[in-house]
Amino acid sequence: MKESYYDFGLVGLGVMGRNFILNVADKGFKACGYDLDPEQVKALVSEGGDLSRVNATDDIVKFVTSLQKPRKIMLLVPAGKIVDSVIESLVPHLAKNDIIIDGGNSYFTDTDRRESYLSSEGIHFFGAGVSGGAKGARIGPSIMPGGSQSAYKEVKAIFEAVAADFEGEPCVAYLGPKSAGNYVKMVHNGIEYGLMQLTSEIYDILKRAAGLNNDELHQLYADWNRGRLQSFLVEISSEIFTKKEDGDSEPLIDLILDKAKQKGTGKWTSQNAMDLGIPVPTIDVSVSMREISALKEDRMAAEKLFPKKAPTPIKKEKLSQLAEEALYFSFIITYAQGMHQLSEASKEYGYELDLATIAKIWRAGCIIRAALLEDIAQAYQEEKTLENLLLAASFANKIKSTVGSARELVSYAVTNGIPLPGLSNCLAYFDAYSSGRLPLNLIQAQRDYFGSHTYERLDKEGSFHTEWE
Repeated sequence: MKESYYDFGLVGLGVMGRNFILNVADKGFKACGYDLDPEQVKALVSEGGDLSRVNATDDIVKFVTSLQKPRKIMLLVPAGKIVDSVIESLVPHLAKNDIIIDGGNSYFTDTDRRESYLSSEGIHFFGAGVSGGAKGARIGPSIMPGGSQSAYKEVKAIFEAVAADFEGEPCVAYLGPKSAGNYVKMVHNGIEYGLMQLTSEIYDILKRAAGLNNDELHQLYADWNRGRLQSFLVEISSEIFTKKEDGDSEPLIDLILDKAKQKGTGKWTSQNAMDLGIPVPTIDVSVSMREISALKEDRMAAEKLFPKKAPTPIKKEKLSQLAEEALYFSFIITYAQGMHQLSEASKEYGYELDLATIAKIWRAGCIIRAALLEDIAQAYQEEKTLENLLLAASFANKIKSTVGSARELVSYAVTNGIPLPGLSNCLAYFDAYSSGRLPLNLIQAQRDYFGSHTYERLDKEGSFHTEWE
């Protein structure tokens, strides 16, 4: 390897990293990868073909010295201690003004800590969330960078070239200082949890209540994907329903164990929303449902103890219509919750986020891409200070025309013992958010009764305490 030759370096040559660096090379930038595993190095060298275009090594000194200065090194390794370990291994070989980019799902406070440490060493560091999975990394992901704006400018041309494209606009933009990029990616993943939960609930009720088979589900989701529900998750769900493995007589979906795993980003979103005092109940319950799904043996025992009756008959056409409208309603509510959290986090952490820009870079490449994001971007462009998407005039009719179906579907599900926790929480959130008066006056009275916590009044200014007994 020649010194000062490659434009871009990448650490972590698993499937995601290998695909990303090949994408960089395809766009005309010379790239070098590094991994401790010689097999991963061989895989990239073999797949890349032309060593002058893309190369790799398991020697960290050769890796660092092969890069143009200021060196631009991206990490695509698991979040947590591994990121710190990689940084420590790189620092002795770097020079001032070199740049390290964390492209993983790191928790945002870790990013702030690492930026502070590396800044003291004269090295730039920033987080850049990457969404789109392994395929997206290869053909164009959505990228969410934050941190040092001057450092981002050094990689801007590369990121804009490799990112997904939506009608001529790259799905990447500088989002804000400090850990803004990692924070936005965290909330992206929280929304992702919610949308996945909702699409699975609708699948469940269509199958349980109206007996739709996999071919019918495939067709229905495909039809939805050609309309206002057009989205990556609806699209891939349609494809999943009819997939068969070689040798299987049944579709694969019917053979997959109903226990969902998680890596923590949904939980982080939920936890931080509570810290901020922002309600995201759809995301909260989506995390809880993955935890409930893990209790497979308990659920099987409980099903025997509490057997359910066959659902009340309902026509496929009627249920399909209710399902489409309810899913559209719940998608809006879930995006609204996530965007509200971003709005409040921006104020709390000084991110200066532009929510219209965030919605725009999510329109292609990422897991939560959907036609609805075009409308969301437009709403925030028209009203920069919009507190909540539900307050946008352009969304009022969308909600009014679909909330009735959401109510009818939830009512049917409750009556027949079919769990719709995601959709139910969307509806409860909407009803609470759109209620000018809630019964929390009683809670305040209770708190004052047993703990002298005081309360406020409607007719007087100030805080009050009553001797209730």
